[in-house]
Amino acid sequence: MHLPPGFRAPGRNCKTRTEAICTDDPIMAKGAAAVTASLRVLATSDLHMHIAPHDYFSDQPCTRYGLALVAGLLTRARQNHPNTLLLDNGDFLQGSPLGDFVQENRITPHPMIAAMNSLGYDAANIGNHEFSGGMAPLAAALEAARFPCISANSLDAASMAPLFATHALLDRRLKADDGSEQPIRIGVIGVLPPQTVIWDAQVLNGRVCMTDMVKSVARLLPDLRRNGADLVIVLAHCGIGTAPSLPLAESAGLAIAALPGVDALVMGHVHQPFPGPVAEKDAAIDPVAGTLFGKPAVMPGFFGSHLGVIDLDLHRSAAGWQVAGHRAQVMPVCTPGTKAGDAPCPDAGVLAVIDSVHRATRNWARRPVATCRRPFHSYFSLITDTLPQQVVNKAQAAYVRRRLAGTRHAGLPVLAATAPFRAGGRAGPENYSFVPKGPFRIRNAADLYMHPNTVMAFTITGNQLAAWLNQATRIFQTVAPGQQDAPLIDPSVPSFLFDTIHGITYQIDLSADWQGPGTHRIRDLRHEGRPVHADDRFILATNSYRGSGSGGFAAGLKDQVCLADTRLNRDVVIDYLTENHDLPDPDPPNWSFAPMPGTTVLFETSPRALEHLDEVSHFRPEPLSITKAGFQQLRLWL
Repeated sequence: MHLPPGFRAPGRNCKTRTEAICTDDPIMAKGAAAVTASLRVLATSDLHMHIAPHDYFSDQPCTRYGLALVAGLLTRARQNHPNTLLLDNGDFLQGSPLGDFVQENRITPHPMIAAMNSLGYDAANIGNHEFSGGMAPLAAALEAARFPCISANSLDAASMAPLFATHALLDRRLKADDGSEQPIRIGVIGVLPPQTVIWDAQVLNGRVCMTDMVKSVARLLPDLRRNGADLVIVLAHCGIGTAPSLPLAESAGLAIAALPGVDALVMGHVHQPFPGPVAEKDAAIDPVAGTLFGKPAVMPGFFGSHLGVIDLDLHRSAAGWQVAGHRAQVMPVCTPGTKAGDAPCPDAGVLAVIDSVHRATRNWARRPVATCRRPFHSYFSLITDTLPQQVVNKAQAAYVRRRLAGTRHAGLPVLAATAPFRAGGRAGPENYSFVPKGPFRIRNAADLYMHPNTVMAFTITGNQLAAWLNQATRIFQTVAPGQQDAPLIDPSVPSFLFDTIHGITYQIDLSADWQGPGTHRIRDLRHEGRPVHADDRFILATNSYRGSGSGGFAAGLKDQVCLADTRLNRDVVIDYLTENHDLPDPDPPNWSFAPMPGTTVLFETSPRALEHLDEVSHFRPEPLSITKAGFQQLRLWL
């Protein structure tokens, strides 16, 4: 694969090749006095094209996230700290209507890169979603970067040569505690989940391969040390995982931290803050101090919700620089108790850089495509079949039915699967779709289907269909009959893993475990009123993310793909709404929980859901308290 000139350019003040280290440095001389200094490492991750403090889905200002607000935290974090690095850990180019508008219109220079240039980033890792638009848009976006963009485990499949610089060597001058300036060389390595080549197979077309993250870091560490790296920071676009990790693990942070020679670690991908309650404390993980195997580590949330901060106390002697102490924290842009005067001000320079494209995106996103005859929302998408999922599934089924017309699959019933993308969870109580009666706009369609997935379809048997549905029920806790106020949702399972399927009816038995020998939660599975048998055959319309194996849904179905399309699911939904002009009336729910008389569960949703409780009256919902995170808690009767 031939990339544009400058694509691997390391950027300002960094080295990616072996260079001689100055041997007449007086600090390196034998017998020289020890020197101490501090280095503050600042990190972002999973920005997903959230730059302005603006929610494009609601077209309202936002005070909870955005790079412009993180920049306000940067100003504070840099005060009284003369030695700082600013790093990003990937997934910065895709994930919002702004990103969609930029890619569709091929805007250059890329606004995110321009914003990062303005803030003085020192290096950035490549995340999995950087590949979502294909290699050409990625190459075009990175051309303008004035900082190294690195990935140690991304290779050209034909030549097996690295696609990017595998690492950066940053030469800096530290202001020491005694007032002197001292040289330091900092090595930065970047890795991302190797599953990326599966998730984005339809746009990468076999041109990219990826190696194991842990092995890739381990292979580079000796080279960086030989080339004079005093410190090594790893940007790992992954979660904590386990140590040792499985080969090609998607989450390998803990195993990377265990490698000798790693001094600090920045993680991401899983959209969580660390230090924080994302892992139980054990011998290797301290979620309070923010350490993995005693080494400082951060995960800076997502969308620009947090700034990761690692403070390193450094000591230099004749043996070189050593880490003598460290502290790790994540600074939130906003918390439920944040007062208006304490919130960071958006950075004027960042806002100026994106001003024109921000305004153009808002104008584009306001275009109407259909009409809502009633309020449209996702407040109850985890407890009943709702209109947002019905619309997506009807659009997908209609598209696949047309594409398969005239083929040997044309006579099979077409079902469709989707999940609610905005249903609370880690993104907070504002993370719900809501459209009032009236125009349904481009921004509402983007809200309905946020990700750049493409359409896929499988032939599927009745047995496989039941297994798919059972896999989706892992979002629910097991509830014993007669139990009172049992938590319904497993907070570790994101809503995008809760698929519902249009074209059939079924019940979910919460008293059964979702996995284990002889367990199965799906009851009374029917198609057009008739029980579904094990060998019945259907077409299941879904998306490329599911079809690649994400979430374990398509296990064993690789040879049953009957459509692998390049059409975006979101565009299929927009076309469907444009053709029909009005959003369809909601169908009766096609799934429900199996009755459990005398049993109650607790469910969290948006406080605005109280205006629509009549839609779930069969649960006899009882409003309880507002949680610390701002969710409305409801008691539901099963």
